[in-house]
Amino acid sequence: MIRFQICLAALIAVGLAGIVQAADNVPPEGFVALFTAKDLAGWHGYDTKDPRKFQALTAEEQEAERVKSREDIQKHWSIDGADLVNDGHGLYLTTDKNYGDYELWIDYKTVPKADSGIYLKGTPQVQIWDFTDPSKFSLGADKGSGGLWNNSPGKPGKDPLVLADKPLGEWNRFHIVQIGARTTIHLNDKLVVDNAILENYYDRALPLIPKGPIQLQTHGGEIRWKNIFLREIPIAEATKMLEKDKASEGTTSIFNGTDLTGWAGAVENYEVADGAIRCKPGKGGVLHTKDEYSDFFVALEFKVPPSGNNGLAIRYPGEGDTAYVGMCELQVLDNDHKNYANLDKRQYHGSAYGMAPAALGYQRPTGEWNYQEVTVVGSTIKVELNGNLILDTDLSKITEYMANSPHPGKDRVKGYFGFAGHGDAVLFRNVRIKSLAK
Repeated sequence: MIRFQICLAALIAVGLAGIVQAADNVPPEGFVALFTAKDLAGWHGYDTKDPRKFQALTAEEQEAERVKSREDIQKHWSIDGADLVNDGHGLYLTTDKNYGDYELWIDYKTVPKADSGIYLKGTPQVQIWDFTDPSKFSLGADKGSGGLWNNSPGKPGKDPLVLADKPLGEWNRFHIVQIGARTTIHLNDKLVVDNAILENYYDRALPLIPKGPIQLQTHGGEIRWKNIFLREIPIAEATKMLEKDKASEGTTSIFNGTDLTGWAGAVENYEVADGAIRCKPGKGGVLHTKDEYSDFFVALEFKVPPSGNNGLAIRYPGEGDTAYVGMCELQVLDNDHKNYANLDKRQYHGSAYGMAPAALGYQRPTGEWNYQEVTVVGSTIKVELNGNLILDTDLSKITEYMANSPHPGKDRVKGYFGFAGHGDAVLFRNVRIKSLAK
């Protein structure tokens, strides 16, 4: 059955339309005000520096840095009625708290020649500038504000989809939804960034950090802010939003939620529990589709119990150990369990087992449902976990293997998709697939 997919941007726009504001700096229902116009409690100063370095400090060291930074903040930031004002200089106002998945509403007003921005998870940036300044047209100012300006050239989101700025001197309103690294932005009720990945400015090879602060950039011209409201998005809601992204359009459900119709292989070693496929405790083997796929996209939810271990069989030939005879096994694992503290980096969740390591730190807490997408095209594999691209590899270029064990199946061009059980009660649900073969 083809599932009807609602565009994520449209879903967010519906939510935006339902926001009702009582008065300046008074948050609507479900939001908290990060600025109350009374003081700058909850903020400190920081610059364009990798937030991982700050997060690596001890709690005492972090507080010492915050206290020291507020001396600079007092020189360049002030409160004028309902407005938070920066003179265009000094450190960036930075939230003390770090945020993961959230919805942010923020108003700003700037001046001619100004250039500013909003850092999400401590990462530059949602661009703000004078769209009438010819001296910056070569940089893209004429396209307007709201783009993810520090994304790589040509990457989605770098330039805003439309010019949405109001004339200088008027208030503008951003509505930003951040789920993992996926970023959707409306400026003055117009969609300017549509579910694009915000790149890690400090290390392009890694995903955006799981949690980080909101930063208000200072960049040479006065800027005013107000109505800075934030709502943290619960896990289930974040998953629903991710499930409705454009990549999922055209997928077909391959699990009916009640039995294993349509599946083959180690069927006797799996069962359906609470609407999910579950590997029976102590059992294993590969449960796989009846159809074979060459290039394909698959989306699913999974939940691992403590110490849980399973895998996704990619282009599995129908027999043997898929990690070696299939194109690969994409590991499904409770990364944080003490049993796995000393694994090879190519054995953790999302990795092409024994060949290519995935980025760590993006799983939800053990016992929570995670959302994952896998795209297989030719010899390349991409794995996106909870909105974060944790693996982007070309297996044809792999020359070093864990324990020097060869993977003769890595060059397979076709095979089954499935689950490679290892005796743990790992759960899978909402499994959807589509062929990308031309």
